[in-house]
Amino acid sequence: MRISIQNVKKRVFFATFAQPKKINAFMKTFRYALLSCLLFAIPLLGMAQQTGYFLHTISKGQSLYSIAAMYNVTIEEIISLNPGSEKMIKAGDTLKIPQAQASSRQQFHTIQPGETLYRLTQLYHVPAQQICEANPGLTATNFRAGQVIVIPEAKADTPSAVSPTTVPQVSQSAMQARYQDMHKVKRKETIFSICKAYGITRQELIDANPELKTEPLKKGKFLRIPFPKVPGQPGTVQKLESEQPARQPSDTELFTKTSKKDQRLDKVKVAVILPFMLDNEASSEQKRMVEYYEGFLMAVDSLKRDGYSFDIHTYDSNRSNVSIKGILARPEMKEMNLIIGPVHPDHIKEAAAFAKKNEIRMIVPFSSKDNDVFNNPYIYQINTPQSYLYSEVYDHFIRCFRNNVNIIFVDTQDGNTEKADFIKGLKIELDAQRTPYKQLTIRTDTPVYLENVINPAMENLFIPTSGSNIALIKLLPHLKQLALESPECSLHMFGYPEWQTYTTDYITDFYAFDTYFYGSFYTNNLSQATADFQYTFRKWYGKTIMNTYPKYAILGFDTGYYFLKGLSMYGNNLEANLGKIRVSPIQTSFKFERVNNWGGFINKKVFFVHFTKGHELIKMDFDK
Repeated sequence: MRISIQNVKKRVFFATFAQPKKINAFMKTFRYALLSCLLFAIPLLGMAQQTGYFLHTISKGQSLYSIAAMYNVTIEEIISLNPGSEKMIKAGDTLKIPQAQASSRQQFHTIQPGETLYRLTQLYHVPAQQICEANPGLTATNFRAGQVIVIPEAKADTPSAVSPTTVPQVSQSAMQARYQDMHKVKRKETIFSICKAYGITRQELIDANPELKTEPLKKGKFLRIPFPKVPGQPGTVQKLESEQPARQPSDTELFTKTSKKDQRLDKVKVAVILPFMLDNEASSEQKRMVEYYEGFLMAVDSLKRDGYSFDIHTYDSNRSNVSIKGILARPEMKEMNLIIGPVHPDHIKEAAAFAKKNEIRMIVPFSSKDNDVFNNPYIYQINTPQSYLYSEVYDHFIRCFRNNVNIIFVDTQDGNTEKADFIKGLKIELDAQRTPYKQLTIRTDTPVYLENVINPAMENLFIPTSGSNIALIKLLPHLKQLALESPECSLHMFGYPEWQTYTTDYITDFYAFDTYFYGSFYTNNLSQATADFQYTFRKWYGKTIMNTYPKYAILGFDTGYYFLKGLSMYGNNLEANLGKIRVSPIQTSFKFERVNNWGGFINKKVFFVHFTKGHELIKMDFDK
C-alpha cells in the first residue's frame, strides 16, 4: 500500500651414526634445510590464507558473534581454530578464521607486510577496480599489513578471466601488459570523460574496445583501458612486458583511478518502508511507526525550506508474516537514493539484498541485531550493536572514573539479568586497568550496611547491576539514609539509558546523588530545541509525543534530517563526507564507522548524561 507522500614425527639418527664425518655432513644438510624453511616461512604463511585460514586482528567492540557474521562462518569453527577464544577475546589479538568453502565467488585475504594493491591484482588475477569495488572501505591510507579484504571472483569480461582459447594469438602476460586497468562505467560517464581521466585518446579507447563502434556506452560495462601512446613516437604503444619491465603503479595511483567522481543529486528520492498496519486496529508498534514517520516529515519540511528537493515514497510493510517482495518489485524502487526501514528481520534481509544489488543506501532505524551490516556496504545501522556500544561506554567510563573513585556494584536481586553482560565486561575492563571495585548485595531479609563499602576520602560511585525501576526503588532509600548519617561522603550513581524514562519520578534523586547514565539517545526536555519541536509536533498533529525510549518522533526527525541533508550536499560521495554533515540533533547523534572494508556502517556515538548536585544537566560528548 502506498501513502500519498512519499559478511612426522622426526627421528634423529645420531645414535646410529658411527662416523663423525657423516654426523657433520648430516648437520650441515639439516642446517641448510632449516634455513630454507625459514626463508620460505613468510610466503607459506601468505599461502595458508588461500587454503585453510587467514588471520583477523580483533578490533574494539568485536565479538565472536560479529566476527563469525562478517566472514560467514560459525562461532564453533572459529573456536576450533582458536582454543580458549570462547572464554574471552580482546582487541589487538589475532584469530585464525577458516576460509568459507561454501562459495568460490570470493575469498578473504590478510594483507602481508610489503604487499601492494598491484601485487594483489597479479596474485589473484583480479583488476584493481574490482578489488576496490568489493572493498569500499579500503583506501591508499588504510591499505596496510593486517587488514583483511575481500578478493572477488574475476568477472568474465576482464582480461584476467579470458581463456587462452579466446585469444590464442596473445599471451596472458602480453594481455596484461597492453592494458593499464579495467574501468567500470558509471552513470552519466562518457567516452570523453573516461579518456580524460586516464590520459588516453578516444581512438585508443575504441581500439581497445571495438564494440564501442556499434554499442552504446552503458552503466556497469567494463572497458579495457590501454596505456597511452609513447610520446614522440606516433602510432606505437608501450613495449610488451617481455621487452621491458613494466612500472608497477603505486597504491595511491590505483586508488585515485578507482575513486568515485562527485555527483550531486538535484532531487533525493527516498522510500520509507515501515509497518504502519493501516488495515489493523491501533497497536503500540503501529503508534511508534506512525510517530517516527511524522517526525521524519517534519525533517523533510525543514530541509525544503532551506532549498533542498525530495521525492518521498511511503509504503506499509504491514505485519511480519507479510512479504515485502511486492513493494521491492515496484518499478520506482530501483531509482531510489535511500531506503528507510523496514523493521521486521525477514523484511530487513530481503530489502538489504535488494539495496545491495541496486546500490541503494539503506537505513536500519531500530534493530541492533541485524547481521546484514557486516557484509553489505550500503547498510547504515542507527541502533548500535551491544558489543560495540558497551566497548564505547567502557572507554568513556575508564576516562571519567579511573582516579580517586570507589566503585561499588550493587546487586538488588530484582531478578533482572539484562545488564549481566555489561557488568561482566566492565569488571574485565577495570581488572585490566588495575582499578579496584567492591560488590554489595541488597537483600530484603538482611540489614544493609553501606558504610562498610564506602570510602570517605574518595568519590563513591554506586552502580546497580540492573537497569530496572525496581533496582532504583531498592537502592535509593539506603543511599538517602547514608547521606543523612554521613553528609561528608561524596555519593554518586551510574546507570543506564532506561533511566531517562524515569526522570519524572526520580529527577530530584538524580540531582542529589550526582547521577550519570550512558546512552546513544537522549532528549533534554528542558532544552529550547526540544520545546520547539514538541510545540511544532502538537501544532501539526494535535497530540503530544509518547514518553518512550527513544522518542520515535524525534528519532525520525534526526535521522531524516541527517541523511537527507547529507545526500543533498554530497550525493554519491556521501561516505567520504560523513564527518562534514553539520546538524544539531535533538536526541540522536551520529558517528558512523564501517564494520570492515566490505561491510556497512554502525552508529558508534555514545555520551554520558550528568545530573549535577548544582542542578545542571550536562550531556558529556567525548568526541568533541
